[in-house]
Amino acid sequence: MIVIGDIKRSDIASTAEAYSDAHIGQTDVFGEKITFAQTDFITVNPFLGADSIEPFLQNCKNYDKGLFILVKTSNKGSGDFQDLIIGDKPLYEICGEYVEKWGGELVGKHGYSSIGAVVGATHPHVAEKLRKQMPHTFFLVPGYGAQGGSAADIAVSFDKNGLGAVVNSSRGIIAAYKSEKYSGMGYAEAARVAALDMKADLSGVL
Repeated sequence: MIVIGDIKRSDIASTAEAYSDAHIGQTDVFGEKITFAQTDFITVNPFLGADSIEPFLQNCKNYDKGLFILVKTSNKGSGDFQDLIIGDKPLYEICGEYVEKWGGELVGKHGYSSIGAVVGATHPHVAEKLRKQMPHTFFLVPGYGAQGGSAADIAVSFDKNGLGAVVNSSRGIIAAYKSEKYSGMGYAEAARVAALDMKADLSGVL
């Protein structure tokens, strides 16, 4: 099972190094190397710049881990900063260029890097543009279901082979038991059926 820690960490380089060691690396505790978190990927925020990302990149190389770097998030206020035009490009596009470049040394045999991008399902026109711009970058796609993103919206995040994206649904699955659609089911059964429904929904557009 691939475990993604949605922690959105970022800080100055020395603190980023400590975060990175704790979440995807190892921490020295009185001379002993300790692995604290059992995560394969984590989410990070690039707002502080390249030196805040470098410690995470280094641990990805050292420990065969991965990142999903925020590029265009699914929340309504994402455009307050991410859509700002810098020169002749929106900020999310510039972030996308950096992510594709940062991941260049970690591209695997199937053409995708372990350095990915968070690209929300609620902005399909942006996702379509970024998919073309970032051919070696896996997308972590939040916003499906409860936030309003549909399977049709998400289709543009995948490549021509139906690969390149991991779709996240949190409330739609863990809170499925509260939905009228799954009325009468227990928590576990409702979550399972909701996950299967999501799988079928996504398969229908790929």
